[in-house]
Amino acid sequence: MQKSFKFAFNGIHDALKSEPNLRFHFLASIIAIFLAIYLKFTKVELSILILTIFFVIVSELVNTMVEKLVDMNSKEISEEARVIKDISSAVVLLSAIASVVVGFFLFLPKLV
Repeated sequence: MQKSFKFAFNGIHDALKSEPNLRFHFLASIIAIFLAIYLKFTKVELSILILTIFFVIVSELVNTMVEKLVDMNSKEISEEARVIKDISSAVVLLSAIASVVVGFFLFLPKLV
């Protein structure tokens, strides 16, 4: 395996170790994918689901990165640091809300 892949997997591993919300998103993703397979999602539906899952996980990883960078560069709590971290968290919240809406449209017709 190339070093860049190793570094990327190390980053995912480190983030999963330190971020409970990311662990939750991974677990929810696994459940959603297995449920989609069980419900016989089409390739298009499954693709939309996977893209939505990746959108949330990437948002969470970027949020983690931003928080760690702010913590590293701002030892004391400042208003600017708080605003940056809050905005980064808002990105995750909005992506999670979007994923719930997409999940609603994908799963509801299959379950009803």
